[in-house]
Amino acid sequence: MRIVLILPCCIGDVVMATPTLTALRNAYPDAHITWAVGGWSRRAVEYHPSVDAILDTGHAALPIKSLSGFLSFVQKLRSGKFDLAVSLVRSPLMSLAVWLSGIPQRAGLDSKRRGFGYTIRAPIDPSEARHEVEIYLDVARAMGIDTTDMTINLPVLAETRQRVALLLTERGINKPYFVVNPTGGGNPGMMMDSKRYPPAYLATVSDALAAELEITPILIGGPADGQVVENLRHQVKTAAQTFIGNLTFPEMGALAAAAQFYIGNDTGITHLVAASGAKTIMILGPSDPKRYAPYTKNSLALWKPVALKDGGVANSENSKWDWARDGIQPNEALKQIRRFLTLENDSAKS
Repeated sequence: MRIVLILPCCIGDVVMATPTLTALRNAYPDAHITWAVGGWSRRAVEYHPSVDAILDTGHAALPIKSLSGFLSFVQKLRSGKFDLAVSLVRSPLMSLAVWLSGIPQRAGLDSKRRGFGYTIRAPIDPSEARHEVEIYLDVARAMGIDTTDMTINLPVLAETRQRVALLLTERGINKPYFVVNPTGGGNPGMMMDSKRYPPAYLATVSDALAAELEITPILIGGPADGQVVENLRHQVKTAAQTFIGNLTFPEMGALAAAAQFYIGNDTGITHLVAASGAKTIMILGPSDPKRYAPYTKNSLALWKPVALKDGGVANSENSKWDWARDGIQPNEALKQIRRFLTLENDSAKS
């Protein structure tokens, strides 16, 4: 059987789709599974052991919004000679594209009847605050696939761990550390700076933990995040190491997995490192942890309960978001982090 899993964007979304990927692999162990994913997000999942091939959908968040992109995507699906399509996209255009592809079995999300092109439909209510992982898994459940104990997963390869260990040695980092990621809020076609914890707040939290635990902070960011990381580095009082644009996505996962813990915003990289096995602390602003918290047991979602618009983070009134008024403050964040780390250490000892 040839299966195509369709979810082009974005990093956090594709990571949150890995439980569905795993469920498909468990149900069809001998199948050839292709992931139709965008050029930016593919770097997060192309090494996943359950993926046999990548169908690159390009740089657009949704490759079917233009007529040329739509026709090209339909042709790519036709050329793949797939037996089964599993679409985790809510768009009616995607539903139409999959229908036109001629793939005989088509499973997908059906939000407000947008899934008309699928032979197997998983109805969802966009106003209901459910985790994205659970929503994606609904498609597998509609297919009769067991989804028990599924979690986000991006296994870290041994060679990746070795490359990161070498980088740490070259930097002279030979003692315990934690990872801080001040970036986030940027995806193809969308920029949401309001999702970033203020640098002054993050510096306060980082300095307190570095002093109390006597460990080194490592600040990370992508190639376009230099200014964001430098803004934080100038505000932290603790001597910090930085990795800006010189780590691949798998290496970020390996770096965080080997750390004491990781702190980051509601961003795709935070989901990625959680899926890589890192002890993860996510700071959420105008996004609901019921929908977007890291989907692992070894994680903490920091959030001050506040009223948000229905339908997810994209529908939130981010222009009105004020961290001083609406967000969790450093003292409360530290209180919850200390409790989380203590509980984690106690459970490990037992």
